[in-house]
Amino acid sequence: MAKNVTLSLDAMGGDGGPEVVLPGAEIGLERCPDIRYEIFGDLPRLEPILEKCPRLKEASQLHHCEVAVQMDDKPSQALRQGRWKSSMWKALEAGKNGTAGAVVSAGNTGALMAMAKFCLRTMPSIERPAIAAIWPTIRGESIVLDVGATIGADAQQLIDFSILGGAMARAVFGIERPTIGLLNVGVEEVKGLEEIKAAGRMLREAGLASIDYTGFVEGDDLGKGTVDVVVTEGFSGNIALKTAEGTARQISEYLRAAMSRTLQARLGYLLAKPAFDRLREKMDPRKVNGGVFLGLSGLVIKSHGGTDAEGFASAVELAADMVRNDLMSRIAADIDAYHASGATVRTEQGKEAAK
Repeated sequence: MAKNVTLSLDAMGGDGGPEVVLPGAEIGLERCPDIRYEIFGDLPRLEPILEKCPRLKEASQLHHCEVAVQMDDKPSQALRQGRWKSSMWKALEAGKNGTAGAVVSAGNTGALMAMAKFCLRTMPSIERPAIAAIWPTIRGESIVLDVGATIGADAQQLIDFSILGGAMARAVFGIERPTIGLLNVGVEEVKGLEEIKAAGRMLREAGLASIDYTGFVEGDDLGKGTVDVVVTEGFSGNIALKTAEGTARQISEYLRAAMSRTLQARLGYLLAKPAFDRLREKMDPRKVNGGVFLGLSGLVIKSHGGTDAEGFASAVELAADMVRNDLMSRIAADIDAYHASGATVRTEQGKEAAK
């Protein structure tokens, strides 16, 4: 019999707080009956909602927290005021001490990353964590990282991100040897920043069995699904993410305006409604809600702060899936294999070349 998956939830995070988190957790439980929850938040707010969700209440252990990190709190402020007492910190502690296999929060991204780094620490040999997003593509889905954890990255950090993203692709997509591409201004080896070119050389030389490095990819490859994992640093990754989200909304508005302009267009919409419904489902950001903090000594999933219950449920499902597929062990094994390859010596040379 399969073992239950335990997740810790920051019930106070996000724009909607427990009024979104708890219904989302209930939807997640309906889809994944093996989930159990450790829920952290203000009990006077949680208990009335849970009374309407008896199945969720039965599968949950509640923990009262007096402090909630606000969405506009600065990371340093959240650490000072919310450390030890907040629902966010307590949820992370459950991940640290092994009570939960993963942590899910829709709270302040900067505060969550700061607290996660302080509470969980980074994995051995990983200097900086990354946020990985699942990206809808023409071919299905791919993983893009970093989409906003840090600004800038040297060659070694880009290699770390490649290993982290590859392990996630193996765990989430079930791909034995995922393809990896470095986001660049062109596919030619002579183009781009020295850090990217150095990382490309070292990935090719390492010849890792767990990933298939295919070279540089460009911005339009994100939507094409040219590779399973696209690696970049947080500045360009976050811009790409926000651009894609804005473009999806722009196309939706164009279609809505075009379909309501004339009577003939409205009739055409009715005839094509099944096709538009499929398009809407494909572009629904709630289906891929959940940024994964990779490189920490624990699993943390960041749900979009403005999501609804359906979107939070997607983050819960993603967290449970990664726990079942033992993502942390996969990452550790891939890092060990990289160091065993001897590529770390060449990495130091590459760092000098990148300066």
